Amino acid sequence: MHPSVYKRPLLWLVVAVVIGLSLFYRPAISPQDVSRFLPQKEVTLTGQAVTFPVIKKDTQNVFIDVFSVNGQKATGRVYARIGNFSPQWKDTLQLTGRLQKPYGIDIPGNFDWRSYLAQKHTYAEVKTSQVTVVKKAAWFWRAVRAVRQKILTELTDSFPPQIAGIAGGILLGERGEFPADLYAAFQQSGAIHLLVASGGNVGFVTLLTLALGFALGFSRRPLLIVSLLTAGIYTLVAGADAPLLRAYLMTCCACVGYFLGRNSGVFQGLLLACLIILGITPSAVFDTGFQMSFLATLAIVICLNNYRIPASWSKTVRFFAQIFLATLSCQLVLLPVFTNVFYSVSLMGLVSNMILVPMASVLMGLGFLYAFLASLHVGVILYYPCLWGLQIFQTLVEFFASFSLSSISATAWNAGSIVAYYVGLFWISQLPHKTFARRLFVPCLFVMLVAFFGGRWYQNRPTAYLLSEWNNRAAIVRTNGKTAIVFNAGISPEKIQRALAALGISRAELILPLSGDHLFDEVWPGDTFSLPGITVRATWGLKQTQDGRVYEDTGYTGRKDESISYCVETNAREICIGSQARFLVLPDEKTVAASTNATVKTWW
Repeated sequence: MHPSVYKRPLLWLVVAVVIGLSLFYRPAISPQDVSRFLPQKEVTLTGQAVTFPVIKKDTQNVFIDVFSVNGQKATGRVYARIGNFSPQWKDTLQLTGRLQKPYGIDIPGNFDWRSYLAQKHTYAEVKTSQVTVVKKAAWFWRAVRAVRQKILTELTDSFPPQIAGIAGGILLGERGEFPADLYAAFQQSGAIHLLVASGGNVGFVTLLTLALGFALGFSRRPLLIVSLLTAGIYTLVAGADAPLLRAYLMTCCACVGYFLGRNSGVFQGLLLACLIILGITPSAVFDTGFQMSFLATLAIVICLNNYRIPASWSKTVRFFAQIFLATLSCQLVLLPVFTNVFYSVSLMGLVSNMILVPMASVLMGLGFLYAFLASLHVGVILYYPCLWGLQIFQTLVEFFASFSLSSISATAWNAGSIVAYYVGLFWISQLPHKTFARRLFVPCLFVMLVAFFGGRWYQNRPTAYLLSEWNNRAAIVRTNGKTAIVFNAGISPEKIQRALAALGISRAELILPLSGDHLFDEVWPGDTFSLPGITVRATWGLKQTQDGRVYEDTGYTGRKDESISYCVETNAREICIGSQARFLVLPDEKTVAASTNATVKTWW
């Protein structure tokens, strides 16, 4: 790809929009959102089911776009838990039930259901007692969901549960419930993305249609339209959720660029799709799915254009070389995103995806063909090829995950490190253009150094975190970027470790109890603990009156609620952790209180 593409106004407009939204945009709840009715426990709301139901043990759960609540106009989305009723995609429903705020515990690095729903612009959920269909979906939507259900039914009826789940994941992103060990194997092998209906699936359907059309001798322009229509139908059948719609829009824009015959058409189409998506949904800039799909596509486009495979190589070698380059570019560009989401890095991903990605594409085509033949009662023709292919796929996933270093733990990257990494990765991607790369070297190096050391300086600021999980609490005190001390009052070690990883800390230098049956057998007031440049002193429990006065509850009584406190001193500044981490006392003697089921952060 010629360096002149980086002078295009559209590129710099997208960069400006992304930076502007990241710095200044914060999603806000609409005044008409259904969540404003939360004080009313029992409500009757009307809305349309906008996702296929997720089947749980006692309920079928679905997202509802709300039209009205108790006869009053309302907007927004609600997560409905429906028992003894099967909601259908695109049907308009009337639901009566208890409206409530989603459950959520905000501890860094740990799953928070409330935050997850908020990312989907959903701020309320309803547990229904009665559901009726107000209006059935139009015939087109009924046909789409019938096709989806037919495919999943044929897979479920034909194959063992785990194999059917893998097939459903590869075809439609509907993997169902997996055993924990199999799910972990997909994560550790770097193949978990193959079980999600994503941009790769949409692109594969488009390319498969194009390949079949070219083989049958169709001309380019009509075939391109047919391919987009086919990919559009697949997008709907697979659920038409936000990642799929984004991928389809990117595919459309890329195909328009190709249709116009421009060398940078795919690149320009990708930028246009990004701009359209952010124009419609500005909050997508914070969505991990949007970031991953856009970055992965961008990396593949740049890499395969700049690092061209020699035409003298055989077709087979060129095919696997392109798979390697595409996989490598995706792995490298998504490394910070994966690390900051999963706090681990799959070392086998680069190798496994060279085999599993093309194999998943073959299984996807084979699976659709099998489901079609099975609906005609002649599925036996492809039954064993499909079954054996899926079994081999599962075996390979488990094989790649079996290596001891298939996945290693990692801590989250700070913003400065991420910026430095992407600037360096961009420079490496331009190395085939030697003159251009030489001109970029000094400015790229300058930005990398400023970003990296700026991030380190920001991370080195002494910081304290108060964590809360109902009646259990903990405090994490970081005196610099590497040294952290944990004061725990009941939160599980696993959750503490994930919180440390999310904060960019590999491990705590010191872990001290705040309460417990044998507390005073381990620590006694007056004990001190020393680390380089840091002193931790144990004190009697610091407590706080209703008017904010802090006092020391001295003396051992043997009560079960007995607690202890600690003061951390570094650089002639001291911070103290109150009884059971309910509050902090800062160097200026101001106090910061913990918040139930939330994390409170403060610098000191």
